[in-house]
Amino acid sequence: MDIVFIRDLRADTVIGIYDWERKIRQSVVFDIEMSCDVKQAATSDQIEDAVDYKLVSKRLTQFVNESEFQLVETLAERCSEIILNEFGVTWTRLSLNKIGAVSNASGVGVIIERGQRT
Repeated sequence: MDIVFIRDLRADTVIGIYDWERKIRQSVVFDIEMSCDVKQAATSDQIEDAVDYKLVSKRLTQFVNESEFQLVETLAERCSEIILNEFGVTWTRLSLNKIGAVSNASGVGVIIERGQRT
């Protein structure tokens, strides 16, 4: 299995359970891994044969910017569904970091894996 990754993808969104959080935008950071077979892309040297990480990044950033979830778990789940359903990968590992959510911590969040490793 080959993996295409995106590190430190940042977006701002409305996220949180407290009233004050529903009135502001907060930054979240993603690290994403996606399974794929890079052999065809390496052979053809054509983006059509690859997982286009720029398109994945743009799609997720747009989605996150427009979303208003309460839980990071929900946001992570929805983002993993987009990756699996729209970009032809069979497995993804997604880390979502809600920066500054807890005092004395650089971030908190979730790491989820969805799909089948191939």
